[in-house]
Amino acid sequence: MASLTESVRDVGGFIREQRETAKVSLRQLARTAGVSNPYLSQIERGLRKPSAEILAQIAKGLQISAESLYQQAGLLEERPGDAQVATAIRLDPHLSERHKHVLLELYDTFCREHSQTTARQTTARQTTAPKTDPIPEEGTE
Repeated sequence: MASLTESVRDVGGFIREQRETAKVSLRQLARTAGVSNPYLSQIERGLRKPSAEILAQIAKGLQISAESLYQQAGLLEERPGDAQVATAIRLDPHLSERHKHVLLELYDTFCREHSQTTARQTTARQTTAPKTDPIPEEGTE
């Protein structure tokens, strides 16, 4: 598990990466998120650990889900499934926050149902498999 210092750096780096991808300046994001330029800069450099409330404001300013920032900060466990699918949904600029949330919920449900179905099928195969007696080797009877 990552140390606290590493998770703070990770979330800061993730915020910077998202900001640069969105082509938003540090000043613009700070204004949108309602924080000072120096504070946002310190977060991005891993010198400050933002609260969940500040992360939500930053997520809103970046137009990404707060959930993704919470996961990066270690405040929320990552959901089961393919992380690339969830990341692609979160980063899609054509989806609103509501759409992203709904798609992530659906994806999570499908993943859970699939793993439950797979577990049931495995259990069913194990309980219905015919019992076979070992075949005696020639000359051992």
